[in-house]
Amino acid sequence: MSTDRRVPAVAARAQPSRAQRKRMLEERIEQQRVDILVEASHWHDASRPIEDGWKTLMRFKGPLYAIGGFVLLRKARGAGSLMQIARRLTSGVLLFRNVHRLLR
Repeated sequence: MSTDRRVPAVAARAQPSRAQRKRMLEERIEQQRVDILVEASHWHDASRPIEDGWKTLMRFKGPLYAIGGFVLLRKARGAGSLMQIARRLTSGVLLFRNVHRLLR
């Protein structure tokens, strides 16, 4: 009868002390903070053109409203054209909603 004696595995590494674990955790947290700051800077740089475009658009908001009102008045001279605009607007909104629902 043979006995199966297994050789014990390499002795487990000694667990780090509480002070060492605390230091490692603090280093990890500090690295995460640095990573977040770097990523926030990259995100800010990437979104800068969008922000600049939005500010430009908002600068011309008043004139755009005036032009839109003028075009609407010119188109709304007759009741038929106003109904046509309303139908087109409704169709556009419904089309947008359906496309948006499909893309989700």
